Amino acid sequence: MKKIIGLTGEIGSGKDTFCGYIKENYQNVFVLRFSDALTDVLKIFFDAIKREDQQWLGASLRERFGTDILVKALIKKANNISEGIVILNGVRTESEAQAIKNAGGKIIYITAEQKTRWERVKIRGEKADDNAPWEKFVEMGKASAELQIPAIGAKADFKIENNGSKESFYQDIKKIINLI
Repeated sequence: MKKIIGLTGEIGSGKDTFCGYIKENYQNVFVLRFSDALTDVLKIFFDAIKREDQQWLGASLRERFGTDILVKALIKKANNISEGIVILNGVRTESEAQAIKNAGGKIIYITAEQKTRWERVKIRGEKADDNAPWEKFVEMGKASAELQIPAIGAKADFKIENNGSKESFYQDIKKIINLI
């Protein structure tokens, strides 16, 4: 049996931690990130990848080829997986969420307080602009790629408020996986 999960949430809310927990605690887990294709393209030209460059490239692709261009590619990959948990990490538009639901998937929205997310991103240091000052972090959260996330979250099948400990977050994840 295959479970498809579309994961959405603001920058630093815990999407990658969610994926890491699932990979460590379940078998046959496949994590497909919306940003992977964008990162691969940007790495051709640059050594350091910035979130704002990923946001720009994603917006450009969506404008040129439709808002569902990235999700179509991920669903195509997911269709080649016969069983397990397939996580499509980084849902950014309502059309992406709808495409995942149409493919039989469930949407999980992870959110956290803005200051908490900023502090997590600074510690994580995954992208070249993760050490951005507070003002820049707030600005990145207003990018077009981020604007639909609360609306997607309002319609999500499941919601996790990730403001507490990792152990509490893991408990919430486990409950949801058992329901899917």
